[in-house]
Amino acid sequence: MWVNPEEVLLASALWMTERANPYFILQKRKGHGDGGGGLAGLLVGTLDVVLDSSARVAPYRILYQTPDSLVYWTIAHGSSRKEVTENWEWLEQNLLQTLSIFENENDITTFVKGKIQGIIAEYNKSHEIREDDDTDKFKEAIAKFRKLFVMPEEEKLVNYYSCSYWKGKVPRQGWLYLSINHLCFYSYLLGKEAKLVIRWADVTQLEKNATLLLPDMVRVSTRCSEHVFSVFININETFKLMEQLANIAMRQLLDNKGFEQDRCLPKLKKNSPKKVSALKRDLDARAKSERYRALFRLPKDEKLDGHTDCTLWTPFNKMHILGQMFVSTNYICFTSKEETICSLIIPLREVTIVEKADSCNVLPSPLSISTKNKMTFLFANLKDRDFLVQRISDFLQQTTSKIYFEREITGSLSSSDDEVGTTMFICLLVFIPINIYRFIILIYIDNALFTLACFQAKEFLKEQAWKNHFTEYGQGVCMYRTEKTKELVLQGIPENMRGELWLLFSGAINEMATHPGYYEDLVEKSMGKYNLATEEIERDLHRSLPEHPAFQNEMGIAALRRVLTAYAFRNPNIGYCQAMNIVTSVLLLYAKEEEAFWLLVALCERMLPDYYNTRVVGALVDQGVFEELAHVYVPQLYDCMQALGVISTISLSWFLTLFLSVMPFESAVVVVDCFFYEGIKVIFQLALSVLDANIHQLLGCKDDGEAMTILGRYLDNVTNKDSTLPPIPHLHSLLTDNGDPHPEVDIFKLVRISYEKFGSIRADVIEQMRFKQRLRVIQAIEDTTKRNVVRTIVTETPFSIDELEELYTLFKAEHLTSCYWGSTSNPMSRHDPSLPYLEQYRIDLEQFKVLFALLFPWACSTHADDLALRVFRLLDHNTDALINFREFISGLSVLCHGDLTEKLKFLYKIHILPELHHEQEEPDSACEATQYFFEDITPETSSVKKMHTPDYRMYLCLWNQETKAKLENMKDLPKLNQVHQKTN
Repeated sequence: MWVNPEEVLLASALWMTERANPYFILQKRKGHGDGGGGLAGLLVGTLDVVLDSSARVAPYRILYQTPDSLVYWTIAHGSSRKEVTENWEWLEQNLLQTLSIFENENDITTFVKGKIQGIIAEYNKSHEIREDDDTDKFKEAIAKFRKLFVMPEEEKLVNYYSCSYWKGKVPRQGWLYLSINHLCFYSYLLGKEAKLVIRWADVTQLEKNATLLLPDMVRVSTRCSEHVFSVFININETFKLMEQLANIAMRQLLDNKGFEQDRCLPKLKKNSPKKVSALKRDLDARAKSERYRALFRLPKDEKLDGHTDCTLWTPFNKMHILGQMFVSTNYICFTSKEETICSLIIPLREVTIVEKADSCNVLPSPLSISTKNKMTFLFANLKDRDFLVQRISDFLQQTTSKIYFEREITGSLSSSDDEVGTTMFICLLVFIPINIYRFIILIYIDNALFTLACFQAKEFLKEQAWKNHFTEYGQGVCMYRTEKTKELVLQGIPENMRGELWLLFSGAINEMATHPGYYEDLVEKSMGKYNLATEEIERDLHRSLPEHPAFQNEMGIAALRRVLTAYAFRNPNIGYCQAMNIVTSVLLLYAKEEEAFWLLVALCERMLPDYYNTRVVGALVDQGVFEELAHVYVPQLYDCMQALGVISTISLSWFLTLFLSVMPFESAVVVVDCFFYEGIKVIFQLALSVLDANIHQLLGCKDDGEAMTILGRYLDNVTNKDSTLPPIPHLHSLLTDNGDPHPEVDIFKLVRISYEKFGSIRADVIEQMRFKQRLRVIQAIEDTTKRNVVRTIVTETPFSIDELEELYTLFKAEHLTSCYWGSTSNPMSRHDPSLPYLEQYRIDLEQFKVLFALLFPWACSTHADDLALRVFRLLDHNTDALINFREFISGLSVLCHGDLTEKLKFLYKIHILPELHHEQEEPDSACEATQYFFEDITPETSSVKKMHTPDYRMYLCLWNQETKAKLENMKDLPKLNQVHQKTN
């Protein structure tokens, strides 16, 4: 292939010249080809691998040189003699005679270089290759990767690193290639090759360790082996990329969504060097966007465009705060260097003016941003202010103007309208604000009057504190979020502000604002439709806070049904999962239906990822994280609880329902307040506090039942003395109460203690732990699935358990390969985790052909493809063009372990199927089958049969009739206790 001309000083040090003319030289790398070139070839080959020379993948090259010059130019290289010979012949036919016309050697050089560059540009244009995709060096690495490991073009290389691989006790210096689906290593030292290929989907553990001998070491573990790599130039970058790729593989195991490269990345500036591949930039951008969305609770499709250091003027303390500004398609965000000082979210839909202010010594390069609610934000110390303003202006032009209906604050005590005040009063009494479809109104006047008389003062003080906070720091999505905001949340959110602040802190307000009418459309489309999710929803509706009066009537139940059903239709991958009903019912108590729906979206898709699905993977992952945290923070209790198995038992219900199922309602909502503000770390802190508070009692437990009772009674007596709600009997406490008095625990005190003792837990540390546990949990689920499949099918086949496990691994591997290397059918349609174990993985015809060639005894036949098609159709019992593992094994069992009759019967069946191909192919197949089954031993008879081929279908029908007749005439043997009639 042609390459951009590159200057070469040493033309023959490691190369041998094979052909030459006055202007061009064709050379071959020493050591390449038969014999390897002896010791010199071994040394050259080793040097090529260690130094990452392109000669390893392209051992042939063509050089250009003028007669009077000592400088050579590489203009082409090739991986084979045939490839480079084509370039050589083109030069001789098209350039050699033309060059003799020139008199000046500089003109010849300019002409040759321009001609080669023109050929390359034309090729890139015809093949739609972008100039900024990858560097030439990286393209060489891609070619090496595909050649060394026999990878198709669909397998995308992300990056490669120099490192050592420990093979036994000996390190092998070589190159680590990281692609989207594989980890590969190659080494060549003195004639000995070392190759390693690992699927990311097979990785069970990935950790970075440091020892005295190996300060930088990465350990990669699979089910059956362990591999150690060391001597990295930048181990942190390498390990982060490995984590990201392994995470993508785990996501594919969960939902079978293949990786798709983002072609809409921001273009590099002209002066910016291209140090990494386009795919690596894509993955880096994804990782930054994920952190950005998690930090500011933004919608999951928001992409970070860039960030820059700056200062923000904060009017509440009259200071310039140092931090970073983040700009994306729909938002401008800011966070201080110290996390707790200040953060800010400005949706572009709220922006009215963006302007450059006058610079001064105190305020260099300032930028002013004004919003619809009359707030102005002043940023300064921006390095590239003009470029930033242009980017924001571009995004503002792309932002479509959408009508956003501001949420009505149902608890406003400043309203002078008696009718509105009465409505709010009624809603406050029954804990349910106005609903967009109907009012869910249950009035308990006696309890409500008692509640207002006793607790109105505390509630009023909380409301005033929040109103003062809004006055000083702003209200709505653009408010300044500071340590003061956190303090107010920990002190408790007022009942009538809870829904509004939940929407704000969770980020659900942004999704609701950008999708007006979406919920109503979903409800309308889902009305009257039934599936498995709606059946499960109906079954659990009356189990949702049954002790609460709001869900003891049809109005509350109907609202809950609509929200859950709408979400099931929005996200069919989740559909409905137990515990969603409990959480959603609490959301409905403080928010309108549409608001509750978007809060549920934020909960399921962003704040608690993978929690609510058929396998509750997210909850199991966080259960493992909690065990790790318990080992670190309460080590004296950890060993005891692990032996009893208590941690894994309690944590699942705590996390899935956010303590709503184990605490009194009025206390649990305080936990939900903190959760929407701080995220999952609050749940971990609170769970550790509960264990720590009961540590002495738990250490004396002899079994898990006793430990569960202690923790259950403790949580049942967590109270909220500030609550304005009438006392609601807690179902769990009613079932477990034995009449003995228990000391009460104030929920606010418990939350404060959790921050004092365990507030050092960081969100980024939790994410790191989640990755480690996700590998373990998903691989454990896959192993459980395999064991269940083998256990189910082992009685139906002569294959042993070990053989079935190996066949299942091969069957699943072929399915995964098709997910990222393409297939004729959609991978999503071939893998459904909700199906029974035997039907979760299914393969189509193209995948079956691969397995057929590997396992079936007819793979070497000249009609292998035709036979594969016929066998596939025979095994596809439900004619859905897919076969599951049971169907696959049923066919393989007959051919590998069946007796002669079963094999003949199987062969007959594949030939009596309906027409499978084009009509002209069927008679030939029929003749071949007939000749095979009815061939006579005598030559004469055989020749006659070849001339007059009988109708094989007639013979098959006769054979079936004879078989049935024999079966009908067969009589069962008499039983042992049967009385026989004597015959004379």
